Amino acid sequence: MNASGDRVARAYVEACLAELDAPKPGNVHRLSAGHGMRAEDFIRSAEASAASVALKGARIGTRIRGAVEATLRSVGQNTNLGIILLCAPLAAAAELPGPLRAALARVLDGLDRADATNAFAAIAAANPGGLGRAARHDVNAPATTTLREAMAEAAERDAIARQYVTAYEDIFALGLPALAAARRRYAEARSSTLAVYLAFLSAIPDTHIARKFGAGAAEAVRREAADWRRAFAAAGDPGEIEGELANWDAALKSRRINPGTSADLTVATLFASSLSSMRGDKS
Repeated sequence: MNASGDRVARAYVEACLAELDAPKPGNVHRLSAGHGMRAEDFIRSAEASAASVALKGARIGTRIRGAVEATLRSVGQNTNLGIILLCAPLAAAAELPGPLRAALARVLDGLDRADATNAFAAIAAANPGGLGRAARHDVNAPATTTLREAMAEAAERDAIARQYVTAYEDIFALGLPALAAARRRYAEARSSTLAVYLAFLSAIPDTHIARKFGAGAAEAVRREAADWRRAFAAAGDPGEIEGELANWDAALKSRRINPGTSADLTVATLFASSLSSMRGDKS
């Protein structure tokens, strides 16, 4: 069963807000601002971008560009580019029949040069930290290939681009299983969300950190996250370790380290889970 635009938009906003509820070390959440941003900025961004992300029948590039432009009008800065890039194809897939991942693969297979043109314009307008210039498929130059081909060029250095060429392997093979396991264990949604965030951060060097500080810094944070993930899993009650996690949160933010890609993947996981549920997909 496919999903209506209004339901998809609501699921998108709910995923964005649920991610803010979790005390994610290094990233903005309701208990801690950071990196010149507050939770309120992300709330407004989610609400502003939802209609474009879920615009029924729209091309992926159109959704991405409209959502980024709406965000910039609302908050005046890039708060959610990665979220939009990940969630727009999922929202389009929700309109198609069949299991969500199979539908998503069809959406990604259908990306064209117009999608690239609009996505490039959105990325250039958002101007994410550490973007830099590329020898091929630079977002500041006219698109010469499809959006998926352009993402393939960046896949080795950017985890969000990698999802476009793997049909969201990290979401479906890591994020969703981690979410399902966490929901069986924890009563509070914010604990489940935090478990997903730590799963990504401990398994994949965060490419937002790598763009700004280098691969070595991203790997060092990944190793720290692996220790914290084990400690979080070992705690009888998540509240037992939240104070220590808050200290790590403050330490990362004092070094201006923001695991933004891990947070974006977390939102996409929550969104994919909601879409699968509303479509009646079997787990």
